Amino acid sequence: MKTTEKKCPICNGKKEQGKVTFTVDLGTNLIVIRDTPATVCSVCGEEWIGDEVAENIEAVVSEAKMKNRMIEVVNFSLEQKNNYTNNNFKEF
Repeated sequence: MKTTEKKCPICNGKKEQGKVTFTVDLGTNLIVIRDTPATVCSVCGEEWIGDEVAENIEAVVSEAKMKNRMIEVVNFSLEQKNNYTNNNFKEF
């Protein structure tokens, strides 16, 4: 997505920087990533994430798959991609 686009292509609303909760349902596992940076439409709520954020989400999902927990809840951090610790995750 180009950062120069300021209008939502869906409803023509204004796109603004914000944070969202990103959820991945793997069938047997559920991963919740809080405070994920995103561009959000102020009218319809449509969300877009950037490439670097998507790469971090992929890293979080890979780590959660290896732990094989039913539910993983983590707060988003740009450092997570290269610097995981067990303290980043909460087990339920």
